Amino acid sequence: MGRGKHITNRKKDVKKKKGKVFKRIFFTLLFIVLIVAGVAFGYMKSKLDKITYTYIPLEDINMNEGIAESLKNYRNILLLGVDSRDVTTNDGSRSDAIIIVSINKETKDVNLISVYRDTYLDLGEDYGLDKITHAHAYEGPALTISSLNRNLDLNISEYVTVNFEIVAEIIDMMDGIEIDVKESELYDMNKYISDTSENTGIESSMLTHSGIQTLDGVQAVTYARIRKNSGGDYKRTERMRTVLTATFNKAKKMSISDINEIADKVLPSIQTNISQSEIISLIPQVFSYNIKDNVGWPYETEGITLDRWYGVPVTLESNVKKLHEEMFGKVDYVPTKTVQDISDEIIEETGYTE
Repeated sequence: MGRGKHITNRKKDVKKKKGKVFKRIFFTLLFIVLIVAGVAFGYMKSKLDKITYTYIPLEDINMNEGIAESLKNYRNILLLGVDSRDVTTNDGSRSDAIIIVSINKETKDVNLISVYRDTYLDLGEDYGLDKITHAHAYEGPALTISSLNRNLDLNISEYVTVNFEIVAEIIDMMDGIEIDVKESELYDMNKYISDTSENTGIESSMLTHSGIQTLDGVQAVTYARIRKNSGGDYKRTERMRTVLTATFNKAKKMSISDINEIADKVLPSIQTNISQSEIISLIPQVFSYNIKDNVGWPYETEGITLDRWYGVPVTLESNVKKLHEEMFGKVDYVPTKTVQDISDEIIEETGYTE
């Protein structure tokens, strides 16, 4: 009996010792992980400190009734490309590129929705019907976000602004991106490459042929911005999405050291209201994202010259309905009364109806 009890006690002692050893190993590993995480966080924070952060009070962002709940599974972030070298100020700069980055929180699919800069929309009580590109020049990102939310039934509250010229430097650091240049685009590209080179201060060269080829930064930015003779603003927004998609896909394949180098270059040229903690939480998810589709909006437009040329959605209501059905899976979507009222106002001003 005594021997059995002694053996049992020894087993308990061994288990206690193993338990203590396991705890020591566990807490040692946890301590190491916390140190590494702390160092990584500190390093990452030092990078993110290069970004210009802004604050937009929620009461300054307009959102139509019921939309927050309707689009709760989608994180819609506004990407603005501005025509100012200094993104730390919104001093009268128009938004040259207006792209809604729509992230499906469940599937991780990403859709890029380019809103044509000349689109005739309601910019609110102070400005009325005007080009959406002017919203940024009037009151910066807050008015642009609110205008898009009001006219398109969206739930945007976050934005990122970048000067598009910085893209040229990024693409050069990636050793170029592969783009299929059409024969009809070749003349315009070669016509404006020297202008882009002068604006960015980066040397480049003319293209010698059309077709699939690797473009350097200046060539890629020129490709994205031509519009006069190669499809106008509608085709230009498509080219911008093509360049951004190609850049994103190539970045996903790059080494950490190369991405780090690019980060040092691009981060000082970014302005956003997304907090550092939110950005850090997004970083592990980025590489699981898949750019599924990219579209230009409005789907159906007509041009009209009033005091200047505008792109009129025909009609706003039907274009919003199609957007929500195709991008957000809303079957037989019915736009809000706000959108319907703006749509009627645009019809009254332009006479354009279906």
